[in-house]
Amino acid sequence: MPVTATFSVFPKLSEPLGLFGGTFDPVHFGHLRLAEESIIHLGLHGVRWIPAGQPPHRGLPQVTADQRLTMVRRATEGNPRFSVDASEIKAPGPSYTVHTLERLRSELGPDQSLVLLVGTDAFAGLSGWHRWRELFGLAHIAVSHRPGFPVEPASLPSELVSEFADRRQLDAGALKAAPAGSIVTFAMTQLAISATQIRKLLSNGLSVRYLLPDSVLDYITLHQLYRNRL
Repeated sequence: MPVTATFSVFPKLSEPLGLFGGTFDPVHFGHLRLAEESIIHLGLHGVRWIPAGQPPHRGLPQVTADQRLTMVRRATEGNPRFSVDASEIKAPGPSYTVHTLERLRSELGPDQSLVLLVGTDAFAGLSGWHRWRELFGLAHIAVSHRPGFPVEPASLPSELVSEFADRRQLDAGALKAAPAGSIVTFAMTQLAISATQIRKLLSNGLSVRYLLPDSVLDYITLHQLYRNRL
C-alpha cells in the first residue's frame, strides 16, 4: 500500500517563543502555572520572562526592581524552558511593551514567531497601552482565561472588538505559520492566587507558604520584604 504524505495546514517556521511580562511583585505559582501551561497548549519552544522595571500602568512596586528580578530568577531556575530577560529592569525609562517587542524583533530576526502572553483583564485593557496597534505587527497575542469562561467580545472595548474578530485563530498552529499578527486564547488551571493577596498576608505577618516557591519565600524572609506595607 503506497504511503501518502501529509502536510500541516500551517507552514512551519521557527518554534514560537512565549514572552511573559509583568511586575511579579512577587512572582507566585499562578504566574508559573500560566507560563507552563502556555508551553503545553500553544506548542511554545519556551517562555522568556520579562519583569517590568517602571510599569507605566500602575503604581511603583513595593520592592526594588532588582529584588523582583532576583525573585523571578529564583522561581524559574531549574526549568530549561524558562529564561529571564532583564532588559526592562535595566532600562532607565518606563517599561513599554512595544519597545521591548521592537528590541526582541531586532534581536531575534523577522521570522521568529513571538507570542505575548497576557491574562483576560490585561487583554481587555490593551487599547490603553502605548502604541497598542503596533503590537500585532511585532508578535502574536495569547490570552489565558479561566476554564469555562472564554474571552467574550462583548466584554472588550469597541476598538478591540474588530481586532479580536479579524485576528483570532482557533488553532494554535497558526502561531507557527507567521511571526506575528494572530490572537489565540487558551484555558489555564485556575489558581486563586494574587500578588496583592500575598503582599497583604505578609504585611499582616501571616503565612504565604504554598502560594509561591520556597526559594522566593526564603528570599522574602531573608530581606524582610513587604512587611508592614500593603
